[in-house]
Amino acid sequence: MEKWTGDRLRKAYLDFFASKGHSVIPSASLIPENDPTVLFTTAGMHPLVPYLLGAKHPAGTRLTDVQKCIRTADIDEVGDPSHCTFFEMLGNWSLGDYFKQDAIAYSWEFLTQVLKLDPDKLAVSVFAGDEDCPRDEESAARWEQMGLPRNRIFFLPKENNWWGPAGGVTGPCGPDTEMFIIRKKPCGPDCSPACSCGAYLEIWNDVFMQYNRTPDGRFEPLAQKNVDTGMGLDRTICVLQGVDSVYDTELYRGAIEKVEELSGKKYGESDDVTRAIRIVCDHVRAAVFMLGDEKGVTPSNVDQGYVLRRLIRRAVRFARTLGIDDSVLGDLATIFIDLYAHVYPELEANRDKITGELAQEAARFTRTLQQGLKEFEKLVGWIERSGGEKVINGKTAFRLYDTFGYPLELTIEMAQERGFTVDTEGYHAAFAEHQAKSQAGSEQRFKGGLAESTDVTARLHTATHLLNAALRTLVDPSIEQRGSNITPERLRFDFNLNRKVTPEELKAIEDWVNEAIAADVEITCEEMTVDEAKAQGAVGIFTSKYGDRVKVYTMGRYSKEICGGPHAARTGELGAFHIQKEQASSAGVRRIRATVDGPKE
Repeated sequence: MEKWTGDRLRKAYLDFFASKGHSVIPSASLIPENDPTVLFTTAGMHPLVPYLLGAKHPAGTRLTDVQKCIRTADIDEVGDPSHCTFFEMLGNWSLGDYFKQDAIAYSWEFLTQVLKLDPDKLAVSVFAGDEDCPRDEESAARWEQMGLPRNRIFFLPKENNWWGPAGGVTGPCGPDTEMFIIRKKPCGPDCSPACSCGAYLEIWNDVFMQYNRTPDGRFEPLAQKNVDTGMGLDRTICVLQGVDSVYDTELYRGAIEKVEELSGKKYGESDDVTRAIRIVCDHVRAAVFMLGDEKGVTPSNVDQGYVLRRLIRRAVRFARTLGIDDSVLGDLATIFIDLYAHVYPELEANRDKITGELAQEAARFTRTLQQGLKEFEKLVGWIERSGGEKVINGKTAFRLYDTFGYPLELTIEMAQERGFTVDTEGYHAAFAEHQAKSQAGSEQRFKGGLAESTDVTARLHTATHLLNAALRTLVDPSIEQRGSNITPERLRFDFNLNRKVTPEELKAIEDWVNEAIAADVEITCEEMTVDEAKAQGAVGIFTSKYGDRVKVYTMGRYSKEICGGPHAARTGELGAFHIQKEQASSAGVRRIRATVDGPKE
């Protein structure tokens, strides 16, 4: 029988759900559109939030896809057997169509009949219930009907079996049921999928969005109940191939062999070598997809560009521990582009950009390390001249890491060569303080996403359409959107341009948008094919991200654009438009921040 591979699993999944009446839709960009709750698309549901909230999807009420995803919260876990920065999420959705009964039946059929997994090696968890919402007996009963014995159905609390709201405060949410492969004997009578012993490996999750959490903390039943599922392709292939790690599949094999060839070290020869090889390969794969994305992400000091820069520099650092120079990044990028380009053609289209940016960023990192070395020598020289204790304090060690990219182990090594020690406890305390501040800042910053859509965010989203049209009309007709971020306070719009927008142009843009607002034209929405949208002059990046049919929003003579987000009913609802700032975002990309006043009382 044919061996399971990534290509085979993608096709099997999409074919199965297509046979169940699901429309196959393409993967969206890794950069979320108009959603500030996340920097990257972290799950298949993110591009579908407007439709989960009730908007009509052009492809219908049953959807399936393979979505590109990036998750960086577990970056320090990368290098273990199961964590990856970039991954592909297999998903299927019901938008107010079927619910728990069919979703669970489909999952069971796919796992046992298509993937041929041993039913005796499967276990599931369901929501245990609490004071907010009842125990999910319906899901448990359905699993029993499928043939799963009660002793392999685990009731777990919200921290294990609950999804949402997306913004953490209000919006759609509900219980989920997670599916696990039993990989070894449970550690004891109380062992469950919540245990960290490694007996249970999660491979699929069915989320049942049946409640809306209100601002006062109540959980109200949703009028439209949705199903949102997610199955990690890497992890599932690992199970199907019977290997211990996602890095032991064909998705990483070519890259790992290249690192072995260049380094002279063997994958598996030691824990440190294995971890370093995995990190280099994982981070380069993630960087390839970020750089190759249609939204044009490049290394920078903010937002997605900062994450990309960190991944590239981390890959360089671990490559050096293996005795490899920076050219390995280009070698690995070529391997990953060749491996995935038939699925994601944007990688081939951006091949030169990917390899070029990797080389440039590696060179920048080398210069930064040299600056850090000068800073280190200045510091050590000052301590020696002052006759102080030969200790580099923790905050200084962390500054060398945070500012110059110097890892703690490198600082310790250089310090030892000069007869110094490093306050490692102080370093870790400074690192923890930095993480806490970053997390608090993120929680404050990422509020008001599409999952918490309001009239305010809808007006700001509408303003991005008018801003885009004004830029194309007044500055350069080749301008395209490179990103958009909306909070309840302001909009942020990124676009391609190789120069600063002049003050005179900004004034003209502001006046143009305000003219469109003053005209108070109706905002209409039509569904049509991509070819029809092109023929009508609709703005959009015409790539495989669009399905057969799209929504086109028209604002009189001012704007016609493909979009799926929330909009005002008329342009006059925006009140007035004000540009706050124009600045560089990354190489060849500019950024405008703006606000709208809203309707006059």
